[in-house]
Amino acid sequence: MVGMEIWKQLVLLPSGLFLSLWVLGVSCGVSPSCSFPAIYNFGDSNSDTGGISAAFEPIRAPYGEGFFRKPAGRDSDGRLIIDFIAEHLRLPYLSAYLNSLGTNYGHGANFATGGSTIRRPNETIFQYGISPFSLDMQTAQFLQFKARTADLFRQAKNPSDRSKLPNPQDFAEALYTFDIGQNDLSVGFRKLSFDQLRAEIPDIVNQLATAVRRIYEQGGRAFWIHNTGPIGCLPVNLFYNLNPAPGYVDEHGCVKGQNDMAIEFNRQLKDRVIKLRAELPQAAITYVDAYAAKYGLISNAKNEGFVDPMKVCCGYHVRYDHVWCGNKATVNGSLVYGASCGNPSSSISWDGVHYTQAANQWVANHILNGALSNPPIPITQACHRS
Repeated sequence: MVGMEIWKQLVLLPSGLFLSLWVLGVSCGVSPSCSFPAIYNFGDSNSDTGGISAAFEPIRAPYGEGFFRKPAGRDSDGRLIIDFIAEHLRLPYLSAYLNSLGTNYGHGANFATGGSTIRRPNETIFQYGISPFSLDMQTAQFLQFKARTADLFRQAKNPSDRSKLPNPQDFAEALYTFDIGQNDLSVGFRKLSFDQLRAEIPDIVNQLATAVRRIYEQGGRAFWIHNTGPIGCLPVNLFYNLNPAPGYVDEHGCVKGQNDMAIEFNRQLKDRVIKLRAELPQAAITYVDAYAAKYGLISNAKNEGFVDPMKVCCGYHVRYDHVWCGNKATVNGSLVYGASCGNPSSSISWDGVHYTQAANQWVANHILNGALSNPPIPITQACHRS
């Protein structure tokens, strides 16, 4: 019906103008928008919409209160980039695969969990917050989800039983998004020298490629892969280093060595994505430079209407005393609550590690249009192989 209405409007145009528009469209090679019926996401806390809260202790207030009016399983005051992706594609917000209540998987599922790494961890979440659901586990969960969906869809006896399940045909037409790798670097910074970590990057990147290949073998065709952000710009890096040595941080307060490692990771990831396109001939794989968007915001915070990017909105952080967002602790004999700042929309950092909703929206606005993608296509055309 919509297509017919557009056609009627074109018919009413002068014939010469219609011909010009048609020739322009053909000559520019504009691809039609993709109709993604679902999104399947894999990642860490940057895109977790409730997985780690379902598996372990729920994320508490004031997380989520800036948009959802209550905690919503997200490490932010509101929406994440994956939420803005869903909105942009006119799909519902993704239910976490691990969440057993109030879920709807009719338009996709989210396998991301806060603290996830690409490679399997050799420590528990209770030590350093690293999730047991590494990327290979998330991929295994997806394979099980896909197989179970087919069984349950066949067994369903009426439309209402099928309404919260994805149509098995949708898996081939869905968008598969990845935003993971930051925690692999953070673990490396804690355990390895920079040279040792640099030597590990090829294996980390190859394991991400393996996950893409496994989904491709199950019929997935459209992949949207974020690189890792400027991890050196997270305020938490300087919580216990108030007087960094000369050259340790750049002009924006970011730890140079950590950002250099993130840039190297991203260089190798991009090269691996290019190779994947040759290895998976029917796949459309988009590499998204989220690093450029995030660093662009941080380096130009004031002009974009934000406060100092090293200033944390939620939590109590005064010199060496730190009470994390939503927690309580005794500081100098007094009980202190890690509360939210008065205006989160002016902050970039929500809790010292994660971004505010306002920052996530800014980044989303700068990556979804394809300006920072390879190939340079918007997410609405990410089903087309270049």
